[in-house]
Amino acid sequence: MSAILQNVSTSLSASTSTFVGHNNLKVIKPSHVSMAGRMSAVVKCVASPSAEKTAYKTNVARNENLAKLQAGYLFPEIARRRNAHIAKNPDAKVISLGIGDTTEPIPEVITSAMSKRSEVLSTVAGYSGYGAEQGEQKLRAAIASTYYAGLGIEENDIFVSDGAKSDISRLQVLFGSNVTMAVQDPSYPAYVDSSVILGQTGLFQKDVEKYANIEYMRCTPENGFFPDLSTVRRTDIIFFCSPNNPTGSAASREQLTKLVQFAKENGSIIVYDSAYAMYVSDDSPRSIFEIPGAKEVSLEVSSFSKYAGFTGVRLGWTAIPKELHYSDGFPVAKDFNRIVCTCFNGASNIAQAGGLACVSPEGIKAMHEVVGFYKENTAIIVDTFNSLGFKVYGGKNAPYVWVHFPGRSSWDVFSEILEKTHVVTTPGSGFGPGGEGFVRVSAFGHRENVIEACRRFKELYK
Repeated sequence: MSAILQNVSTSLSASTSTFVGHNNLKVIKPSHVSMAGRMSAVVKCVASPSAEKTAYKTNVARNENLAKLQAGYLFPEIARRRNAHIAKNPDAKVISLGIGDTTEPIPEVITSAMSKRSEVLSTVAGYSGYGAEQGEQKLRAAIASTYYAGLGIEENDIFVSDGAKSDISRLQVLFGSNVTMAVQDPSYPAYVDSSVILGQTGLFQKDVEKYANIEYMRCTPENGFFPDLSTVRRTDIIFFCSPNNPTGSAASREQLTKLVQFAKENGSIIVYDSAYAMYVSDDSPRSIFEIPGAKEVSLEVSSFSKYAGFTGVRLGWTAIPKELHYSDGFPVAKDFNRIVCTCFNGASNIAQAGGLACVSPEGIKAMHEVVGFYKENTAIIVDTFNSLGFKVYGGKNAPYVWVHFPGRSSWDVFSEILEKTHVVTTPGSGFGPGGEGFVRVSAFGHRENVIEACRRFKELYK
């Protein structure tokens, strides 16, 4: 226990970030902390150098791109502050509606398939070792027929992975350091951070809270959370997530048609993140490939994480159409296949058994029930903030509620809510400068916790 507490204390880095804000929480010394219940280990995930005196140094220079990163990645920083708050308030019942981690059990039809697959691994007949790096053929075919039926995406266009986040980094390796990129602002921070690590960007510009050489496509309530493409400069790569994390907004068919046309006019490639497609409730497209011509300028990453509760199991995929080519005519999919074969040994065969169960008729039904549960949570949160007079966005097509606190710092609001209600949210500025003044509230939580959190919100802001 003392070692864990020491880790909590020492991981409270003094470095700060424009994205993660300044640290106003006091560091609690291990000898003064009394922790009730279960402790969680804290992963130190910062870019700042160690303050410890080094006895020996190699002659290898540090990767200068990692040095550009602004201290801690957003979600470990939130976990760090949550743990510091628990240490300070050991008797408080802390509710997490911040990090978008699922909470409800994986449906039994899916876990039973994984269990059976794991059991046969203990038999001579059922054992299997390395599998195809691209994924098992049955699962690739099932993903193609389930999510891309009639859209011209075939099983060999599907690359099964250990999740969309991992594939985002592999795609960055694929494109290399000499490309330029555009990203929605606000957006999932992995797009920007991986771009920085690959050397695609300049230094962080504190005056505008942006990295040089990244095109930030501002998405606001005023433009319907879809960028004004007439003001966006040409880039090689366009990262676009719909339904969007964090705003919860889903792009319409007309908007995505404009995006595809914009990419064609500029010779760009769209990396389309559809990780929340199953949450779409209206006629918004669930895949970029629903848009005519998209296969020539787009690829798509997706995941079972938020559908089946696979945030810990880890299983996703990337779809790369054979029609997508580089400027010299070489197929993008062939290079990605080379990256996958070099950097990855394939997704777990047990996880893939679960994925195959996910896309069975029974699995699809079970996943819709799980998604429906989280959407009910979303409605509760939306109704709560609406009743308090806040402007609320998202929630209809995504498990995230984007709440506006005009004129206020996102991190200040985050701290206020945490300190006064013991509820963890996510500061909007952590998703980019366009998120300043907003807070993201996640619908991933047990129903009783969501109801209790909303009661506390009403007490704080009544």
